[in-house]
Amino acid sequence: MKKLKNKVALITGGTRGMGRAVAELFAKEGASVVINGRNKKLGEEVAGSIVARGGTATFMAADIRTPEANRQLVKKAVQTYGRLDILVPNAGMLGLGSVTEVKEETWHRTLDTNLNAVFYLLREAIPEMRKTDEPSSVVVTGSIAAHKGFPNHAAYCASKGAVESLVRQAAVDYAPDIRINLIQPGPVETKLYKDSAAAFPNADTILDEVPGSLPMKRVGSPSDIAQTVLFLASEDSSWITGSVITIDGGASAAG
Repeated sequence: MKKLKNKVALITGGTRGMGRAVAELFAKEGASVVINGRNKKLGEEVAGSIVARGGTATFMAADIRTPEANRQLVKKAVQTYGRLDILVPNAGMLGLGSVTEVKEETWHRTLDTNLNAVFYLLREAIPEMRKTDEPSSVVVTGSIAAHKGFPNHAAYCASKGAVESLVRQAAVDYAPDIRINLIQPGPVETKLYKDSAAAFPNADTILDEVPGSLPMKRVGSPSDIAQTVLFLASEDSSWITGSVITIDGGASAAG
């Protein structure tokens, strides 16, 4: 039996990388998915590919840094599919620069994307999720940067640390009706990962050396992350809430 049959899921940052992998897997497991991103052409391509394979998906372009955009996203999901069961706030940005070097505009944009947007989306989605009278799940994408100090990533690390605290707090308030958990990926083969390395002059060397530095001897794939998100979104994890799941190939354990 499909794990997400008759469920409706909203995924931000769903046009590429981990978000796209989550959207495709959710649809394969029976969910109707609302995909969000800023690139309309790419988003419609992702939704179209899901539909072509027999799934159910729609796309809505929106800049999730504003409260109104998140309000409209939730409205779109409910108007299109009648309910909202699963929320995956996945959109993120890097915000490069040390404390003394990062521009204020970059700082605020990073916090708006990685933290404030999660707050806005939770605020809009939770009342709708409570209307289903069935167990609901939120899976937020964080990062191991919440507890590891990466050079020249001040805004990114700060935002990911804060969103971890937000998830733990919200999980207490909204249990048992809604489970809220956080995943913390390490190096995953995505555009964000490559952009992070590009902040350093030896980017190519970094990308070459990272796999060998990990206990698992490879960087993660978007599908590695999607499988964990599926577990947390489904009833397979019915007694898990307020938890932080690290998916990093052993990077945190190795120090």
